[in-house]
This record gives sequence, C-alpha cells and structure tokens, in this order.
Amino acid sequence: MAEERFLDQPRFLLDGMLGKLTRWLRLLGYDAEYKKSLSDDELLGIASDERRVLLTRDTELYRRARKRGLMAIVLEGRSNPEDIADIATFLGLKVNFNTEESRCPKCNGKLLIVSKETMQGKVPSRTFDAYEDFWKCNSCGQIYWQGAHWRNIQQLIQEINKKLQTKTEIAEAH
Repeated sequence: MAEERFLDQPRFLLDGMLGKLTRWLRLLGYDAEYKKSLSDDELLGIASDERRVLLTRDTELYRRARKRGLMAIVLEGRSNPEDIADIATFLGLKVNFNTEESRCPKCNGKLLIVSKETMQGKVPSRTFDAYEDFWKCNSCGQIYWQGAHWRNIQQLIQEINKKLQTKTEIAEAH
C-alpha cells in the first residue's frame, strides 16, 4: 500500500509504548487503537488489514512496516505534544480540539452530546450543578464534562501548535 491519501482522516494503531499518546489522539478526534501486548507481526497485520498508520518508538518495527509498504511513523519525541506535532507535520494535519469530533480516551468510542437533564443522578451533584455540557461515550458509557482537565487540554493544544509553528519556520528557512 503506497502512501495513499486515506490520511485526510487517518486512523492510527499505536504499539504498547504509546498509551498516553493514544488518549490524546482520541481526544483530538482521531480513531486511535492501542495494542499493548501484541507481537510485532500482529501489529503489522492489523495495520495492513485496517489501513491504519502505525505509530511506534520501535525503529525495527517501523522498518518492517515500511518494508511491507505500510504507513508508519517512528516517534522520537520526549513529550506527547512533541509527538503529536511530529505526526501532524508528517501527515499535514491541523491540530485542534473539537468536542463534536472527540473520541473516548478510554475506549475510542464516539462521544455524543447528551442533555444535562439525563445526567442528573449519574454525575456528582456538584458537577451537575456546575456544568451545562455533558458527553457520553456510545461504547463504554463513560460520561465527560469540561472540568478541571479542560485547561490541560487547551494547554496541550497550545503547546502542540507552538511546536508546529517552530517546525514550519525551520522548514521554510531551509
């Protein structure tokens, strides 16, 4: 499979070293499967069968994927923002956070907007009183709202976009 343009909305497969990155990609709206304990051959099979971009820190796995004609990215970043910026640069992606596209960070299911009224008794009463917007995973049923973690998400997006800007400036200078 040559570098096809199925990457307008890429689907990712992450190996066992990238659990935290998986959650961030899902929050950003990407279909990201995380396989913690599969063999390299199993990962390569899934990447091929499901047409997923393989993300790894394992250079040998990366080489094997590329040899098979699979789309793969070896990540060398020291942080999730750096890794996401590298992925976005390599694939030409924009990085933003859109609650309508976010996926469940736990299971990769789609998040659906739910009415506040349906959340009464399902979230702590202080949470119910403090927030208006709620989302529920259509797969595992996990409920989300824009709590204290919201600031962390916004900071991560800012950090990623700063790194992207720096990468763009460096590329343009060469």
